[in-house]
Amino acid sequence: MSRLNPINQARWARFRTNRRGYWSLWIFLLFFLLSLLSDLLANDKPLLVNYQGRWYVPFLVNYSETTFGGQFQTDADFQDPFLVAQIAQHGWAIWAPIRFSYNTINFATEVPFPSPPSRQNLLGTDSNGSDVLARLLYGFRISMLFGLALTLCASVIGICVGAMQGYYGGRIDLWGQRFIEVWSGMPMLFLIILLSSIVQPNFWWLLVITILFGWMSLVGVVRAEFLRTRNYDYIRAARAMGVPDRVIMYRHMLPNAMVATLTFLPFVLCGSITTLTSLDFLGFGLPLGSPSLGELLLQGKNNLQAPWLGITAFLVLSILLSLLIFIGEAVRDAFDPGKVY
Repeated sequence: MSRLNPINQARWARFRTNRRGYWSLWIFLLFFLLSLLSDLLANDKPLLVNYQGRWYVPFLVNYSETTFGGQFQTDADFQDPFLVAQIAQHGWAIWAPIRFSYNTINFATEVPFPSPPSRQNLLGTDSNGSDVLARLLYGFRISMLFGLALTLCASVIGICVGAMQGYYGGRIDLWGQRFIEVWSGMPMLFLIILLSSIVQPNFWWLLVITILFGWMSLVGVVRAEFLRTRNYDYIRAARAMGVPDRVIMYRHMLPNAMVATLTFLPFVLCGSITTLTSLDFLGFGLPLGSPSLGELLLQGKNNLQAPWLGITAFLVLSILLSLLIFIGEAVRDAFDPGKVY
């Protein structure tokens, strides 16, 4: 922490003082790191294989069945007991802790799908026979990457628009507010439903659509802060000295708006995650078969006789959103120099 300037050191000290937010940050980073390593933690292909003295990495490269003593040129199915026996006889393999990927069907179970939690499937299987824990890891990763990307892009656009409206005022502010009033009244969900009948939704398509309608959440906060500070004496002095507008906005005015902005930022991130979850739950989100927390919630709704599906999705979403709120509160307090514990 010695590389930080005194102001940031004080902010970090205030952040650590909030024990709830501090530990929430580490727990969230642990969960996020585990989700980023989903391919290494949950995979139906070996991570590393030594077969007849040669090395293979099946989880990265597709190999044919003939590579491991099979008879067909198709991709090797490492759930096949024959291939597993061949590898064990002529070499060895390192498997993932969870030997199922998000789309692997467990044909070995004797219980009808969805099957309850067992030693083989710690959180059971869904109605398609896929391992719930594996889909949870992959779905958590997609939800977090989508939420972070949407929050980052929407926040940058919203802060820039709010800063321009508040700094310049006049007609720019007037026409900007009228445009936001009209644009915010557009039914985003209805438009996504219409577009889904024309274009097959995917991660990037949904991200662009949600950015187009999600950038307005921070405009009002940033605009109000810039309207309040633009007539301060030091801002007028900077203008009189010929300092460029972008420098004044970024260096002298934006820091004043950061506390109010960061107050809303965790709610923006939570809203971004719940947006994708809601779309997947309604069937207008990611393509069919993609791992998703919303799809897991839908599985729980459609299979009330399998309560582990709905309970698992509910607990994951509740814990995730709570951690983000706690982190956001700690960050808000860290940027507030008047906060005293």
